[in-house]
Amino acid sequence: VSPGNCRPLQGHQGQVVIRLPARVHLTGVTVQHISKEVSPSGTVISAPRDVAVFVSSELLSSCFAPEGVDADGEEETLLGTFMYNVAEEAIQTFPLKNAPLPRAFSYIKLLVKSNWGNPAYTCIYRVQVHRKMASKKASSETRG
Repeated sequence: VSPGNCRPLQGHQGQVVIRLPARVHLTGVTVQHISKEVSPSGTVISAPRDVAVFVSSELLSSCFAPEGVDADGEEETLLGTFMYNVAEEAIQTFPLKNAPLPRAFSYIKLLVKSNWGNPAYTCIYRVQVHRKMASKKASSETRG
């Protein structure tokens, strides 16, 4: 991870939708931002602060459906909320309190509700998901 090499979100709020390579049962998420020590400005105010994690079986309509509803009118599922703390390590892992669910999902949405003070943009450097793989039987049953 190097300074400036991030997924920028316009403003202090935004969202990132990630298509997972397989249907999975999510158990946690790891978020990484650069540290204050390597930041060219000496600050990390573009780091996400308050984040909510949602999952969905289908891609959201244009990735910007009303919060909580996917393209088929099926509700997204909130797996948890957390605060990325810039005073701690650059890599932070958050267990998802409402996980794992009995159903596997193909998409995860990180909804950044606020950052640490940058009004122009928020940077997401790296997101990792922690999961249990869905069994093939369970995946075919939920598709049906």
